[in-house]
Amino acid sequence: MFCYHEILALSLLGRAVTAQQIVNGQIYTPGIAIVDAPQPNTPLGGGESSLVGSSPSLLTVTDFLQVALDVTSDGQLQLPPYPSNSPTEIYNITIFLSSYTTGKNFTISNGTATAGNASLGEIMEQEPSSTVKHVNWVWPDCLVGNGPALSGDNSSRGAYNISIRQNFKLNGTNMYTIFDLPIEVTNEISANDSRPSCNSLNNNLLTQNALNASANNFSRIPGSALDTSNGKGSGSGIGAGSMVEWRTAVHWIWIASFTLMFAL
Repeated sequence: MFCYHEILALSLLGRAVTAQQIVNGQIYTPGIAIVDAPQPNTPLGGGESSLVGSSPSLLTVTDFLQVALDVTSDGQLQLPPYPSNSPTEIYNITIFLSSYTTGKNFTISNGTATAGNASLGEIMEQEPSSTVKHVNWVWPDCLVGNGPALSGDNSSRGAYNISIRQNFKLNGTNMYTIFDLPIEVTNEISANDSRPSCNSLNNNLLTQNALNASANNFSRIPGSALDTSNGKGSGSGIGAGSMVEWRTAVHWIWIASFTLMFAL
């Protein structure tokens, strides 16, 4: 028989999965982009290693947080540059790695690349001919280790959200949304002098209320059409029937789920 906390945790997790709108392994965000990888709650870091470059001092592919974003919404939207006065387009996408558990909020990409690509440049300008943008971000130094963080080891490993923030126009309406994808930094990340400093990437962690107030609250129904015809399309991508409080629901449900899982 499940105890109350187990039932509550499963209930929260079930609601989180519903909120994420996962269809055939693709995660529909409250925006245009679709997340192809990673999947929610995936333990990251580690895995099969292969060298990047010829020097032993260089990082391997397991030293990167890898995120795959389909920015055409399964081929409905063309890649930039968009037509003049297009009713649907992505202005920019920024990504952060944040955690209320560790108190960290690392910049993955805010549109400007820093030295050594510690933080990445504009997502939409990567791989110009590819409909899927592959984000490869080097794990910073405070996430080095293996397994969960231990008391007193000065590690910032643990439960995080990949926070995907889209600034876009959808069917003629300008939108800004924040989508948090939960992961766990628990697999092995090896020490390497090439790793950027966590202090150089860390930002103030905004409160949930501040984040909720900054973003539009809505959901796009998976499979619904985008209006890309300069006002001549159906514009059926969003509507009153599909409105939910994405930013509020996604944010606190996933944080609560992680808190309960680690407390059980």
